[in-house]
Amino acid sequence: MKRIDDRPAPVLLLCAQAVVWPGAALVRGEVPSAYALLVAVLVAGPVTAVLALRRSRPVTALVVVAVGCALGAGPLPVGATAVLGTAGVALALWTVATERDAFTTVVCGVSLAVWQLLYGLTLHRLSDRDGLDLVLTALLYAAACGAGMLARRSRSARRASDDLLRRAESERRRLPAVERRRMERELHDVSAHHLTAVVVTAGAALGLRDRRPELADEALRFAVDTGHEVTRALGTLRAPAPSDSGLPAPEERLLGLVDGFRRIGQPVDCAIDPLPEGAVADAAYGIVREALTNVARYAPGAATTVRCRYGDDRTDVVVTSGAPLPGAPAHAADLGGGRGQGILRSRAREAGGTLTTGPTEDGGWEVRAVLPGRMAGAGDRPGAHGYRAAQVTAAAGLVLQPLLPVLAIRAEETPTGSDVSAGVLFALLAAAQAVTLLWLRRAPRVAYGALGVLALLWPAAAATGGYTGPVLLPPALGALATCVALASGGPVRAGGGWSRSSPRPLGAPVGQPAQGRGELRERPRRRRSRPLTRPVLLAGAITVHTAAVTTAVLDRGTGAPAWAVATAALAGTAPVMCAAHRVGTLRARRAQATRAERDGRLGALTGEAVRDAWAERRRIADGLETTVLARTAGMVAEAEAGRLEAAAERAREALAAMRALLDAVRDGEAGPALRPQPTLQALDLLARQCRAAGREVEIHLTGRVPGRLPAAVDLAAYHAAETVLTTGGEQPATLELDASDGTLTLTATGVPSAAHPAVRERLAARVAALDGALTTGPADTVRLLLPLAPGDGEERER
Repeated sequence: MKRIDDRPAPVLLLCAQAVVWPGAALVRGEVPSAYALLVAVLVAGPVTAVLALRRSRPVTALVVVAVGCALGAGPLPVGATAVLGTAGVALALWTVATERDAFTTVVCGVSLAVWQLLYGLTLHRLSDRDGLDLVLTALLYAAACGAGMLARRSRSARRASDDLLRRAESERRRLPAVERRRMERELHDVSAHHLTAVVVTAGAALGLRDRRPELADEALRFAVDTGHEVTRALGTLRAPAPSDSGLPAPEERLLGLVDGFRRIGQPVDCAIDPLPEGAVADAAYGIVREALTNVARYAPGAATTVRCRYGDDRTDVVVTSGAPLPGAPAHAADLGGGRGQGILRSRAREAGGTLTTGPTEDGGWEVRAVLPGRMAGAGDRPGAHGYRAAQVTAAAGLVLQPLLPVLAIRAEETPTGSDVSAGVLFALLAAAQAVTLLWLRRAPRVAYGALGVLALLWPAAAATGGYTGPVLLPPALGALATCVALASGGPVRAGGGWSRSSPRPLGAPVGQPAQGRGELRERPRRRRSRPLTRPVLLAGAITVHTAAVTTAVLDRGTGAPAWAVATAALAGTAPVMCAAHRVGTLRARRAQATRAERDGRLGALTGEAVRDAWAERRRIADGLETTVLARTAGMVAEAEAGRLEAAAERAREALAAMRALLDAVRDGEAGPALRPQPTLQALDLLARQCRAAGREVEIHLTGRVPGRLPAAVDLAAYHAAETVLTTGGEQPATLELDASDGTLTLTATGVPSAAHPAVRERLAARVAALDGALTTGPADTVRLLLPLAPGDGEERER
């Protein structure tokens, strides 16, 4: 959405000022003096120029415009700076609100109002007329600030929505490639690490079998155990866990890795700091594993040190090996595929760090990675608090400037019309309404009630302060805040239909629960009060403000009967409130339509990304079945039969098959013509895509979820999870899968948008085909119950 071009606004204000003065004076036959015209030009020219450049320096423009109009108001006739001093200042304040943050806007608005108040107090005490003028001016400034902040918030929301869609589109294209690189890296790490260890152990045992025959038995047992570990690890590679909650701590994983290399005869000394879960810990583990594998392959028996230091600014991961031992055979030196260095650098780069490798002075080799530390991305901007303090100090200096003449000149006291000015009471009521509007979204029921009470106090304030101006002005000022609240489209529902506090089953009559297929149940909950609806608010607003207008007119005195005054007040109040209510309804519908469109596009992009990445995973997994896994099974069989040389040969063949598969993975970019449907094995891809689109998602599978699921249940469970997690909302969400008593339970929390009727219809269609149940409640929780009884006998190994 393009920004409205408001560049002609300063020129239009200058023309309007010329019409008001001196245009109106010339029409009346009054010719202004040359002095007055010169001062007017000296004031209007710079003010108009500054307003034309206000976007580059909005706060400076506001100060210049306000001070210039105030200085020109003294020597010039009344009205000579009326337009520039009101609309011009409001335009500058609106620009501050649209271009700067809320703190700066509030400081500028409050400072401007207080400065104008003190400027008037230095000339004369606050009278009724002056107080009312101040209230009207303050309302103008508040309206300018509110409109500007609303425009800035809308622009920021549109920009964030566009950025989110662009990021999701980018991730949709990137996720298949990321998944391909992940499987390439993990396949290389798992196979190279374990199978290289088998080759090294078997080679050492065969070389020492005459002197230490017991090493052959140990090597055979190691080959069997390692083969089973490779099979398990590659199975995990095909279906990784969607969350890392079940893994050991990063420090324990690194220590276990070091112990594994010590068991195959590699002397390793380590100093490892505790690391937090996340990309840095994963990168550190992968870098250490690849570096130690290379040491065991090219320099077996060489002294090696592993150092992992986690600091505030950086995390240092250093693996240093000594020179190869003289005469020590390198049984696995010919097994490298040339990918290790590239994979090491990609791990460091994806974690936000760098990696260097090279020889040491004593003939060894060092791998050094510098990764982000604990303070990466944390903390406020440097000097933010000092900047705020400077803003407040400058504002206080400008505000107190009008009081300086009072220290040197003693003004004569002028009598006031009353002890309590109506303008002061009006100012207090306007301030109370402004504060109430700030709480509208947090506590709508209390805010609307407070606005109603404050609206009834305006006629009382007019009577108490002896107000003698237009009788309808005080209730009109009181109605302004209510109109703003109604037009803002606050957090209330439009009336009718479903609400979060009183849901009912899909397709069931009111008061009658649904039964059978696709049943929707509601959790027992505490009774809650009826939610606010727009018709209720509209009726209440009309009643309150009709009473306020009637009270104001009757207090002033009139010859008309009370019922006639009330009828006339109702006839004038109802259209105004209905118009504000209509504006709020249209804004709410437009916002809902915009969110629905965005959510639909996000859901489509997420679904496409997961399906493309899932196709890549299935293509690579099919290659695993016929290459690496088959040869690993042959290695285990040879080791169980006691044939160590044959087992070592099968391990070499498995490594060669792994290299060939990696070449095929890198070259084969295109997926199959018909993409397979994702199942629960793709939950990690779904979580990754949601996080890439800006939403934190955690997915947990309990140990009771069976290893084999009916195909229909597997597909329905995944599609239900995709529907819940991709339908709107930016707050963190959690999805938990559990199974008990023959039922698979999916519980999603942090998903209030899943309670929308259209989303519930889609979920109910999923569970209805399996005779399942859909449960909602509390407001941000949805639960799906799917029976695990196989339908057509199709099952899939997880």
